[in-house]
Amino acid sequence: MITPGIKKLIENNALGLATVDKNGKPHNIAVAYVKVEGDYLIISNAHSFESIKNIENNSNVSLVIWNKGWETACVGFEIIGKAKNYTKGKWFDYVCNLEDNEGYKILSAIVVKVTKIKKLLS
Repeated sequence: MITPGIKKLIENNALGLATVDKNGKPHNIAVAYVKVEGDYLIISNAHSFESIKNIENNSNVSLVIWNKGWETACVGFEIIGKAKNYTKGKWFDYVCNLEDNEGYKILSAIVVKVTKIKKLLS
């Protein structure tokens, strides 16, 4: 599902992560240092308390990504999936050991199982 081109876009740009609280109120944050493993997005969490609370109540998430040259040739995708937060184990150890996270206090790993990718039209 995640092509090599989309993987490169994800791993080299910031993404918008949208969650929804228990009352249906949306919440959006920017995330960086996202890695792709198969059809999973692995997000390093150093400070996203509200997003984690939302994911615990509703695992449905949406992410958006677009290329850096979007003003002249926009290429973007909406990525839909189910998220889970890990504070220990394989995924937590994975993000704690990423070179990009050196010097950060990592609180958890947010792992998104991608279920759909939609190309965004400009």
